[in-house]
Amino acid sequence: MSKITQIVESLAEPIVQKNGCELWGVEYVKEAGSRYLRVFIDKEGGVSIDNCEQISLELDPLLDEHESDFPENYIFEVSSAGAERLLRGSGDYGRFAGRLAELKLYKARDGRKTYLGILAPAGDGGAEIDISGEKHTFEKSEIASVRLRISGFTGQIAADVT
Repeated sequence: MSKITQIVESLAEPIVQKNGCELWGVEYVKEAGSRYLRVFIDKEGGVSIDNCEQISLELDPLLDEHESDFPENYIFEVSSAGAERLLRGSGDYGRFAGRLAELKLYKARDGRKTYLGILAPAGDGGAEIDISGEKHTFEKSEIASVRLRISGFTGQIAADVT
């Protein structure tokens, strides 16, 4: 985690909580020649545009006070973590167990780096993906990312998901 994202997380956390939401994450990235500072939030029952707006209005002046910590100008956004959110680790694997997820590996296993199936937590921070009843277990060190998916299955498996 970069110094900038740490600063923003510490500033955002109390504001996000005060507004009845959970801080999902912060990213500071360069896209198409511009810098973006994104604060992702979540809330039971879903995040509204009003949640995003209120948090943005409260957080923006605090970010201005820390202007010297940012090497470049940026575009500031507050948004929902999203239905197809990136999961942050074993706690999220448990929280979203039973949901459709895409797991990507750092190195291919059995000729593939991507597995799409039903998510379950595995011991020591790992994850398990069930594809049509066939379970694939991965160690934490093998996992590059896990992201929820809304759809992606075809045929037999699609019937199992609904």
